[in-house]
Amino acid sequence: MELGPWLSAALLLLLLLVPLSRAARFYAKVALYCALCVAMSVVASAICLLRHGGRTVDNMSIISWLTRTFKYAYGLRFEVKGRQKLEVDRPCVIVSNHQSILDMMGLMEVLPKRCVQIAKRELLFLGPVGLVMYLGGVYFINRQRSSTAMTVMADLGEHMIRENVPIVPVVYSSFSSFYDTRTKLFTSGTVTVQVLDAIPTSGLTEADIPTLVDTCYQAMRSTFFHISKMPQENGATAGPDVQPAQ
Repeated sequence: MELGPWLSAALLLLLLLVPLSRAARFYAKVALYCALCVAMSVVASAICLLRHGGRTVDNMSIISWLTRTFKYAYGLRFEVKGRQKLEVDRPCVIVSNHQSILDMMGLMEVLPKRCVQIAKRELLFLGPVGLVMYLGGVYFINRQRSSTAMTVMADLGEHMIRENVPIVPVVYSSFSSFYDTRTKLFTSGTVTVQVLDAIPTSGLTEADIPTLVDTCYQAMRSTFFHISKMPQENGATAGPDVQPAQ
């Protein structure tokens, strides 16, 4: 199934949305985005099954390529800085900030090969979307059962310490100039994706994890304000949420 007709239909629909009110355009574009996700999931699932026969992280390259086409329908540009920091032949833990449903497009712009992602278990039951995530090797955790989620993250922390796996923070600039749920804004725009220097974990123990988390958060927070061209007030607590992926 070719993706071209879907993109053409999406562009045509966007043109038809011009006469509508701002709120109507916002909800229509969000609905279209969700529809594209479902359509992409159906196409990607079929390709993944035909090519690899089932669940494997190698399927993520197919999913990533299809997802990156969404930006053309919405007039979005992603300027990636520091991509070479992810092009290394070693294990690492990628930690990125979370803002909205559009995060997925930003993540796919920098996703390395054979990257295992962590997601909440509820996404597994979203029909074709859950299926394609499963086929892509996504590891699902039950956030309602804190013991399960904490076990996964604890295992990840122990693995980082045992294998000296560095943390590589990835920060997306603010979407607020073109996407805002409060003001119902959804237009074209540019997102800066900054890959930060790796934060080493060599020589650390479990007792150092809180300090490591704070170091990572502070680095991401200052970068978020810088690339978003937003003022950072002293003592301000606002900043990017953090979404981990291995």
